[in-house]
Amino acid sequence: MASTSPGYGITIRAEGPPSAQPVSVVTNAITLAGASITALDVVESNLDHVVIDVTCDAIDGEHAEQITAAISKNPQITVRKVSDRTFLLHLGGKIEIQSKVPLKTRDDLSRAYTPGVARISQAIAADKSDARRLTIKRNTVAVVTDGSAVLGLGNIGPEAALPVMEGKAALFKRFADVDAWPVCLDTQDVDEIVRTVQIIAPVYGGINLEDISAPRCFEVERRLRDLLDIPVFHDDQHGTAIVVLAALSNALKLVGKKLSDAKIVMSGAGAAGTAIARLLVASGAKQIIGFDKDGLVKEHKDGDDVMRTWFVDNCAPGVFSGTISEAMVGADTFIGVSAPNVISESDVAAMAAGSIVFALANPDPEVDPVLARKHAAVVATGRSDQPNQINNVLAFPGIFRGLLDGRITKITDKMLVAAAEAIASCVSTEQLNANFIVPSVFDPHVVTKVAEAVKAAGKTNV
Repeated sequence: MASTSPGYGITIRAEGPPSAQPVSVVTNAITLAGASITALDVVESNLDHVVIDVTCDAIDGEHAEQITAAISKNPQITVRKVSDRTFLLHLGGKIEIQSKVPLKTRDDLSRAYTPGVARISQAIAADKSDARRLTIKRNTVAVVTDGSAVLGLGNIGPEAALPVMEGKAALFKRFADVDAWPVCLDTQDVDEIVRTVQIIAPVYGGINLEDISAPRCFEVERRLRDLLDIPVFHDDQHGTAIVVLAALSNALKLVGKKLSDAKIVMSGAGAAGTAIARLLVASGAKQIIGFDKDGLVKEHKDGDDVMRTWFVDNCAPGVFSGTISEAMVGADTFIGVSAPNVISESDVAAMAAGSIVFALANPDPEVDPVLARKHAAVVATGRSDQPNQINNVLAFPGIFRGLLDGRITKITDKMLVAAAEAIASCVSTEQLNANFIVPSVFDPHVVTKVAEAVKAAGKTNV
């Protein structure tokens, strides 16, 4: 199922004599190596040599090296330089701070800073709620991580997590005009994380927890929600759950089934899996059979976190006690938030007619989507190079836009369900098909609809 990706895009600068036909040699080598050429420029053209830049998408880092090696095999062609386009994009970071006011004259300085700024500080000291009106607090979110569960990379630490958090902040700005900032903490102690976020909270209008491993993430979120008067949202849990619910609602509509009647098999009962199950149950799901790395999630165990306890209490498989392959027989839906290749093509073939497969492990899903599509009516993944990408960016920008604009301090399941319904509604009946169950992340209506839904749900809880 390997396919090329812009995430592994490279630009190769090669040189050779005109007689060697360097353009033809280089492009043929790249094509034969299985890469996708996206651009070609002739940088220099002289009587004795031609210099070209060819940009292409590879499958992964090793594939990029193989492409370069294939070109270098021709003795008349010299590879002068290979630039990794993803690394170039990250040079110096992806975000910056800009002033919203002019600072060109002494008058400007006198109002923006001393002595005029003292009047603003005095007003806030007299009424702390004015901080939301007179500072960045009204539109600012902290993206907080300890680097313990970053993407599919695991516990790589706060420094290595920073590029991901920068990207999250850039998405906040691009899609919802929310000013977000990375807060990468050099601790994985729950007490220290909670206390640190608590003491920096006055600057922010909301907290987005990101890439904190389970089960610590559950306690961090719960304690911060109790302590703070601003909303706390764990995107790995709730953002994923919202988009899964939206996508599943549309997929079930497409195949003519109801959530309340569907037999759902889940692989993964960590942060994302338990949050998905919770939101599905809140929306009417009645039959969820869950599996984790130890097998069927059926009984309580010593040391269970609060979310796994909830899963056992609310998603008990009844008399069933078999394997995941046995559970897949006659299942209407499979949802995977776990690891690669946990189910097979034959497992998908054993599902009920009109089956739905959400294989969301990244970068390698629980089953090859190409194989799954042979048998399932609808297939979704977490990958951008496949149709029906389950992407949290459909949820969190609009969620926080609504939370900030509505001055909402606490998040409820009702808001999360409303957000999912808003996302699902962005796909019209005319648009809905097996390859289009969720809207594009670039659909401008998504953020607006989600924000309005969150605000409306928040008002009903006041």
